[in-house]
Amino acid sequence: WGVSVRKKMTVKTYARTEEEKQDFFWTATDEPHASRRGLILKAHPEIRDLFGPEWRTKYIVTFLVVLQLSCAYLLRDLTWTWQFWLTAYVIGATSNQALFLGIHEISHFLAFKSFYLNKMFSCFANLPIGFPYGATFREYHLEHHKFQGVDGIDTDLPTAFEAAFLDSTFGKIVFLSFQWVFYALRPLMLKPRPLTSAIVSNAIVQLTFNALVYKFFGSGMLWYFVFSTFLAMSLHPCAGHFISEHYVFVKGAETYSYYGVLNYLTFNVGYHNEHHDFPNVPWSNLPKLRKLAAKFYDPLPHHTSWIAVMWAFVTDPNITLRSRVKRKLEAIKDKSD
Repeated sequence: WGVSVRKKMTVKTYARTEEEKQDFFWTATDEPHASRRGLILKAHPEIRDLFGPEWRTKYIVTFLVVLQLSCAYLLRDLTWTWQFWLTAYVIGATSNQALFLGIHEISHFLAFKSFYLNKMFSCFANLPIGFPYGATFREYHLEHHKFQGVDGIDTDLPTAFEAAFLDSTFGKIVFLSFQWVFYALRPLMLKPRPLTSAIVSNAIVQLTFNALVYKFFGSGMLWYFVFSTFLAMSLHPCAGHFISEHYVFVKGAETYSYYGVLNYLTFNVGYHNEHHDFPNVPWSNLPKLRKLAAKFYDPLPHHTSWIAVMWAFVTDPNITLRSRVKRKLEAIKDKSD
């Protein structure tokens, strides 16, 4: 399934017993990234030189926003045609996926040094997505880093209901096809957050933009944005990163990197172990981080194809929505005490 531990070795997915398949991978240990971060910094203190904003991010994001606005404008009167759907899938979905991940970089303050510039730029990057997403994403995503795998806090984890309801090949296809529904509704239902000034500002900017687009150009442009977002989080090659990052393919490993060409389209999000170890290293320096700390990263299982990941998720009975590591917050606290 494209899961490798070394360049020329492929590892089969972990074969779970029927009893094991009825639950998640529960552990009483903490997530692996903080401890590895300490070891890597001790061995390579020069990695601190990789920290900080990447100047190219703002130009790439701006290009993607302009590209999406241009495509939406050109297709405003061609909604529902083959030209609309082909462009929305090939260009729109790829661009909006990249914008999701540009916002991911911005959420770690890696576009500008200024907190306020990052906050404002996130609203700008959000425009072609169609829904106010960036500010809310940041709130939940930072918790995902701090409380990775913690039941009830990390909203990246599927719920027990999702895992039971979608426990079939067809269910997994539904999950892949409508990931945007689960990622949008799960945090609101599991752990609703109070409104903050950033969330309100994001919503005001996005809804005002949508209203102006509708008033002056009609609904065609808005449909393009909506379907670009839907397709970006559906059966699209770049959407494979949602599965590849933390679904357990090899027993004992809960985070996986992906080293392949689609990193060029996704701000190197495939370097996921590296990112979780050092969230303050921007996308452009993640390959340098891996090279510097090769003795730490080379032995880790990693993916070589997002398409293969999605295919394995659907077809392999050993991989289900329960193939995630979960931990109780109390167990971690007790251990730290």
